[in-house]
Amino acid sequence: MLPVVAIVGRPNVGKSTLFNRLIGARKALVHDRPGVTRDRNYETAAWQDRSYLLVDTGGFQPEPDDTLFASMRRQSEVAVEEADVVILLVDRQAGITPPDQQTADLIRSAGKPVILAVNKCDVANHDDESNEFWELGFRELVPISAEHGRGMFELMDAVSAHFPPEIDPEPEDESEIRMSVLGRPNVGKSTLLNRLLGEERHVVNDAPGTTVDSTDSTMEHDGTKFRLVDTAGIRRRGRIEDKLEGLMVGASIRTIERCHIIMLVIDGAEGVTEQDAHLAALVVERGRALIVLVNKWDKVRDMEDRDIATVEDEFSRKLPHIAHAPVLYISATTGKGTGKVLDTARSVFASFNQRVTTARLNEFLIASVEAYSPPQRYHHEVRLNYMTQVRVRPPTFTIFCNTPEGVGGGYDRYLQNRLRAEFGFAGSPLRIQYRRKRRPGEAKEDGTAPVPNVPLFEMVSLEDEGDEAYSEEEGLEEGEDAGGNEDEGGEE
Repeated sequence: MLPVVAIVGRPNVGKSTLFNRLIGARKALVHDRPGVTRDRNYETAAWQDRSYLLVDTGGFQPEPDDTLFASMRRQSEVAVEEADVVILLVDRQAGITPPDQQTADLIRSAGKPVILAVNKCDVANHDDESNEFWELGFRELVPISAEHGRGMFELMDAVSAHFPPEIDPEPEDESEIRMSVLGRPNVGKSTLLNRLLGEERHVVNDAPGTTVDSTDSTMEHDGTKFRLVDTAGIRRRGRIEDKLEGLMVGASIRTIERCHIIMLVIDGAEGVTEQDAHLAALVVERGRALIVLVNKWDKVRDMEDRDIATVEDEFSRKLPHIAHAPVLYISATTGKGTGKVLDTARSVFASFNQRVTTARLNEFLIASVEAYSPPQRYHHEVRLNYMTQVRVRPPTFTIFCNTPEGVGGGYDRYLQNRLRAEFGFAGSPLRIQYRRKRRPGEAKEDGTAPVPNVPLFEMVSLEDEGDEAYSEEEGLEEGEDAGGNEDEGGEE
């Protein structure tokens, strides 16, 4: 289970800058104008071999004066609720402000460990000025400079001291398929699990937020073992006075990462919502296989303005990023259509775990380029030389070429669509990496010196706990591309 660390504070104190610094990438938008970050950003980071989930929030306004900042406050409150450790970020240059004091009081009431980080302490002389912030009443204070990276070791040392103990996971049974239900509150997730299990093992209630803990259940269907995980915390009733009902993304991510397949449950009567689209994107981003279950279909059949054509139109408009996922129309209450769920899951898992030989992939690559060649880059041809599969769960491929940056998003989608048409991969996300082919004797991309008689292609090694890495030693003769033609070398 990944610890969750939330960065909170009033607007424009440098939260997104700190977020980018800790994850080592510019993911969060940074701007001097307050309110740029409106929703929560989530990213997995690591500190001293311990992974954790870092959350960037919008500005925390104790007394928001408009609907935008009120929404940002609610997002921040949700982040504090699901966090194991909170980083309260303040601005040395501005000193203690009334919003800082009010924010500190609200966060203190949550009862979570809090590290007070005083930002913009760019040099050692600024550290003395941070002492005034002890007035906020927290036990741990760390002066930092998010922009320059100063104090990051001390900050994360203090944060990691509050991580929950790391528990060695039980050995996973590789023969079982791990699945989870995901969806908005009250769409029938627990009812569906009870239907699949054939017993009332999960509490079912019409009140949103009934599920408060993740629960594993095991079963066997036609000789295949399944582990079903009910998702907790998609929407939680906490101590928040206005009964905030937010999307608990942190809990969802931790559940998603344990599973092979996610069953996204959508209310057929209500249709596809923004939260449904967000959850679907979350599954694709985390690289998990997906099945979409349109629930409460018994109610839809009594509605004059909704049918399968209507729902399919909604999917094409609102969920184009999961067109690869199979869709089942079910009623968890009556059991209609639920008999197909486990069989579909077994088929999707086979796609999620599918391997394609290098020989077939290079035949596929030649045919794809002949049908539609990649666009030119810098007035030079983009040559795709060689393709191999480097792992499964999800299926991941590497294509070696002369100009990786010349393969745009449109051509990448074209190759993914052809891969699905050729090899299936129903319900499974695909990953294609593009790497520049090294010439004999050329240093690696990481700057290390070349090794004598290095192979023409450097095989990618990807590690992912619980998933299988895969590469093949089948190769081409030195100097040949995927079509067996002489390659004169890539463009610089």
